[in-house]
Amino acid sequence: MNRPLAHLLAPRHWPAWLMIGCMWCLAQMPFRVQMAAGRLFGALMPVFAHDRVQIVRTNLDLCFRELPTEARDRLQRAHFRSLGMALVETAAAWFAPERRLEGLTHFEGYEHLEAALAQGKGVILLSAHFNSLEIGGRLLARRLPLHVMYRPDKSPVVEYFMGRSRERRYGRAIRRDNVRGMLRSLKEGHAVWYASDLNFRGSNRVFAPFFGIPAATNSALARIAAVSESPVVPFFTTQREEGDGYLLHFGPPLEDFPSGDAEADATRVNALIETAVRRTPAQYLWMLQRFKSRPPGEPRLYPVRPKRGRGGRAGRDHR
Repeated sequence: MNRPLAHLLAPRHWPAWLMIGCMWCLAQMPFRVQMAAGRLFGALMPVFAHDRVQIVRTNLDLCFRELPTEARDRLQRAHFRSLGMALVETAAAWFAPERRLEGLTHFEGYEHLEAALAQGKGVILLSAHFNSLEIGGRLLARRLPLHVMYRPDKSPVVEYFMGRSRERRYGRAIRRDNVRGMLRSLKEGHAVWYASDLNFRGSNRVFAPFFGIPAATNSALARIAAVSESPVVPFFTTQREEGDGYLLHFGPPLEDFPSGDAEADATRVNALIETAVRRTPAQYLWMLQRFKSRPPGEPRLYPVRPKRGRGGRAGRDHR
């Protein structure tokens, strides 16, 4: 948002502008039309994104070894349908008028968030990268001044429109590396939305099991909770099976958290997220290379992506 809009009009940005225009048009359509379009996108996605299909399949094979191959095939197809709908949901999160969102929100356990906020120490909303994460934030922000942690997008056009959406919809948007900003929001008594399920390569990582596989996990959540004394409330958004909107689920605040043992706390958080994923496995963002970083001596789990052209770089790392 710091660069003038004129700088984003160069020809190299035109594909991004075309994408934004299509997203705006989708966001103006009725909800059921949007979801039908999303399912179509999801059905076509594997045809044009072979490398993503490989990552998804690797994750499903690793995390659901107990399922027969046919069941994992069905789960993969259901995942891409959900992912296609998530693309449309992102458009709605950024551009849909308020009237398009009426009646789509179904709360479960909201009293846990209310009770935690009443303590006056802010609340860390522990979330994860489900496909409907973007629309979930928009829907929750309609009810309270939600503060969100975010990672800037590499495309300046996308970042421009994401920034506009954040400024309009949320109480405050905080860069993911701005821990002081997060602590300030908590001290002011706000709910801060924080997802901690990305592959982490920093110095504070610990390897904690996720679906029984050691996963490089950021231990910052426990430290932030200790410093702020803020309760940690689980929060996950999923598409409802009825097709009539989204379930915003809140769990009770974590008791005796943090414990002072970084690995134990990370294990507990990963187990909580795993439980949520198992409830709606097709709706988790399996394109993440969650197990990209490996403990010393462990083999890599994902296919090596070829470099692009002479002296080029490997593709984007979906951590």
